[in-house]
Amino acid sequence: MKEYLLSVVGVLSILSVGCVPDEEMKVRNLVLRENPGLRHVLQLYEGDSLKYKAALFLIDNLPYHQGVDSGDLRPMYKSYELFSTGKFSYQEALDSAARQYGFSGVGKIAMKKDVYIDPAYLVGNIEWAFKVWREQPWGKNVSFEQFCEYVLPYRVGNEKLEPWRERLYYQFMPIIEKHKNDPEIENPVHAAFVVRDSLLRTPHYFTGEMGTSVRVGPRIADWRSGSCLDLCDALVYIYRALGIPCGIEELPLRGNNNVPHYWIFVDDPEGQTWFSSMFYRRPRFLKAEDYVDVYGKVFRQKFGLNRRIIEEMDVRPKDVHPVFRYPCFEDVTRIYGREQAYKLSVGKDRFIQEPKEGEPVYLCMSERYSWKPVGWDIYDGMAAVFEDCHGGTVYCLALYDQESGELEMISNPFSVDVETGKMAYYEPGPETEDVVLLSKFGMFAEFFLGRMVDGVFEGSNIPGFEHPDTLFHIHDVPDRLCTVVRADSSKAYRYVRYLGPRGGFCNVSEVGFYSSWTDDMPLKGEILGPEDGARGSHSYFNVFDGHTDTSYDYPLDYGGWAGLDLGEQKHVGKIVYTPRNRDNFVREGDVYELFVCRGGKWESAGRQVAHSDSLLFQNVPKHALLLLRDHSRGVAERLFEYKEGKQRFW
Repeated sequence: MKEYLLSVVGVLSILSVGCVPDEEMKVRNLVLRENPGLRHVLQLYEGDSLKYKAALFLIDNLPYHQGVDSGDLRPMYKSYELFSTGKFSYQEALDSAARQYGFSGVGKIAMKKDVYIDPAYLVGNIEWAFKVWREQPWGKNVSFEQFCEYVLPYRVGNEKLEPWRERLYYQFMPIIEKHKNDPEIENPVHAAFVVRDSLLRTPHYFTGEMGTSVRVGPRIADWRSGSCLDLCDALVYIYRALGIPCGIEELPLRGNNNVPHYWIFVDDPEGQTWFSSMFYRRPRFLKAEDYVDVYGKVFRQKFGLNRRIIEEMDVRPKDVHPVFRYPCFEDVTRIYGREQAYKLSVGKDRFIQEPKEGEPVYLCMSERYSWKPVGWDIYDGMAAVFEDCHGGTVYCLALYDQESGELEMISNPFSVDVETGKMAYYEPGPETEDVVLLSKFGMFAEFFLGRMVDGVFEGSNIPGFEHPDTLFHIHDVPDRLCTVVRADSSKAYRYVRYLGPRGGFCNVSEVGFYSSWTDDMPLKGEILGPEDGARGSHSYFNVFDGHTDTSYDYPLDYGGWAGLDLGEQKHVGKIVYTPRNRDNFVREGDVYELFVCRGGKWESAGRQVAHSDSLLFQNVPKHALLLLRDHSRGVAERLFEYKEGKQRFW
């Protein structure tokens, strides 16, 4: 093991200042010395110039990839297998696998650098990759460079290597054969669409909860279920097995969230990038410029090392943040952002701590209480300049301390307007204000909230609600856990209900009808609703169970309702309703702490227990970036500013 570590360090340390062809040759020679069997691969292809170049491409980039060598992956595989049946939630699948194997996820694993790859495995991969490239009708529209990066690679991530090309080729090739006479099939984008369209007709399931530190590998092509990255991996394996050049695009962090996001891309013969994913329900691939959720940076994952970054940085690898130390990706933000990919310049007057001239400065995005590098520049003594940055998010600048392995924030955070690129800094000063807070996470993902708009509360004295009276009509998206409204009627009713709007699936969490505005106890009665809304974990009984984290989801987009038979006619003076939600609103009884960002670091501004569905924090610095933490439950928290009396999340 010691010799292994020394050899890998030796290979990587060559890529230091100024990565030039001579040094690339040194890396190649070290790889061939560590794994002599790879020389036989090159000898095998001496008579085929393209296969020889392809073999060199793989060999030259082996040091920058690794995968699982040993360890127990059975629980991970089993959980994906169960989840893909559609009969289990992710947690149920995880628990079932844990009961079978005694633990969940992955067992103790050992990783191995691809420098030590089996030469026979590499040859088999090269042969099958060339077979599909040369036989498929769109192959003539795929350049050798595209082939090397997006068809030839033998792995997608850090999965355990196993043969996959031949099996997946014969499994999915019948899809292509049905379209062999289609004149558009010579376009790789059309071929990709044909395959994806067929796959979308088969069961596949998404969850935002799934994922481990280890990629699943080619088996995900059979299960086609999991996270957005899992769904991308499935398509990449299938496409590359068929010779369709494709890759994975990555948002290292969503600009309005704390998580990354992934989708796949395919380029057409004219060089236009098209994107899609099994995560999206759109019927066709769309052009890159039509992607609407950039907000930050977009990286294109590649097999080959991005030597341009190393050359431009011109810094010892150990002094570079790990994200950019051996980068196997390229920045493609401009392809997606177009004119909204801005150049950001931060002058020396904006630094809390000025970098040294020639030192790398990192552009970072927020990941709850920490920051993640997404861009870099070499400081010239005047300003740090970052190309192709999309707006609609918050950035902060940092240096990398290689001794501690930590980032050192050197500026106040700043937002970038998505439409204009204008930068606005958050610099808390002596002025303070009182803030009223309703949630800890942005509502962009709470699409359930909008499903209550145009919903109505009704009263009737007829069980079937023929000719009901409207007690209240919802016109606005709910912005808090419990919305309180006055009932618009002086009559008394035996039957009351909430009727969801068209397209809303009657999504609602809680409803309370009260006799008067001052009452604090809701009316009781027999729970009513349509027969097909009474079954499952999201039945109409949840609407009156007193829990704001359960909800009603009617199986049809319209016709769902939930009501009460009060037993006798009663007046309704007040209605309190809670939308279906992801449990990110302020909840009574939970312990919350407010944080203020100063120079990229978070400082506590106080802690309190919520006594209602809102919090009041006093003497909070103005012009500050804030973050609300719930110590009682959950981890979904997002930074925000307080503007015009409301939270504005980023």
